Amino acid sequence: MPQFLSQFLRHFLLAVQFFTRIPVVGRLADWVGFSPAMLRASAAHFPGVGWLVGTLVAALTALLLAYLPEGGFSPLVAAVLGTAFGVLLTGAFHEDGLADVFDGLGGSPDRERALVIMKDSRVGAFGAIAMFLVLLGKVSLLALLGSVNGELLCAALFVAHGVSRTWPLFLVRWMPHVGDLAGSKSKPLADQISGKSLGVALVWCLLGLALTLYLQDRVNFIDLDIENDSSQERLLIALGCALTASGLAFLVMWRWFLRRLQGFTGDCLGATQQVCELAFYLGLALSL
Repeated sequence: MPQFLSQFLRHFLLAVQFFTRIPVVGRLADWVGFSPAMLRASAAHFPGVGWLVGTLVAALTALLLAYLPEGGFSPLVAAVLGTAFGVLLTGAFHEDGLADVFDGLGGSPDRERALVIMKDSRVGAFGAIAMFLVLLGKVSLLALLGSVNGELLCAALFVAHGVSRTWPLFLVRWMPHVGDLAGSKSKPLADQISGKSLGVALVWCLLGLALTLYLQDRVNFIDLDIENDSSQERLLIALGCALTASGLAFLVMWRWFLRRLQGFTGDCLGATQQVCELAFYLGLALSL
């Protein structure tokens, strides 16, 4: 195996090991290895981990839609179970960050006090409410998309998981880390991400989008039933709206962290992923 390909796979598998509960153990883990430099480099594969998680969640959702009774509450059931499966795959890594951020920034206007609250493992009222509303919002929007078209729901899951894991890397690129490095979950991301690594992440993101559009062009797997536009053109417009909404959500989060914290913590990365994923589903739904 060429050295560059071996290094690429090792970094990707290390990202899978760090960002998910998918087991990378035994001889495979020994081959992957570990070093702080490798862990930092693995951040470039965050969107690739998103495609993996999105593929697995979309596959389960498609299976549920195939065997549940047609119509009725079937899209809602599939959305709930698919969302739960996604949480299990990641160990609620990002949801935990979302809760901590809203606990800290909602619990105190003081920067230092907010950072202390964010490090507390206990979940407060602000965090619980934020996590409940985001999960409820995601399930509701996914059920809505599923009621329009089951294949559209599965495509949304696949794309959103990859795209939403790209935006947090811009926080790392543009902002300083302000958390406690010794105990931070984002320690491998504390150093500013290199332009090369960010480029790899963007390639991951674009490949997922290109694959979705390619499949739509070849097999027309999403029937959007539009009179004046082809299904591929309509899907392109819908994805454009979803990406715009997700990007706007990222700008809101970036501005919020810059104003309140003057930087980011690991929790900020998880919160940004969650909010950008929710915004993606909202933009897609509004485009239809």
